[in-house]
Amino acid sequence: MSTTEKYVHSLKQIKEAEDKIQIQIDEHKKKVLEEFRNFESYVSKTIITAKSDGEKLVESNVEQSRKKATTETEKIIVDATNKSKTVSARIDAQTMQEIIDILLKEV
Repeated sequence: MSTTEKYVHSLKQIKEAEDKIQIQIDEHKKKVLEEFRNFESYVSKTIITAKSDGEKLVESNVEQSRKKATTETEKIIVDATNKSKTVSARIDAQTMQEIIDILLKEV
């Protein structure tokens, strides 16, 4: 084999190696792009799910707070009603005397 033939043969081997590596690079690039798309899809679905879960949690907390506020309001109303009945029914001796004095003053 002459030097020129050896040189051409070496160039062919280099070219074959380059082509083989380029194929591997392209395959790896495809794989990485596919993984990126899958990850992007996963992140998008996760964000949608998290948003939905967050909205449900907010709705649930608002509903619980509303129920708690309603219950507390009802307790306050019942307590106030009971106290008003007690207050109007409680007349001490001094108050009774003042009422009698006012009534007798007019007679």
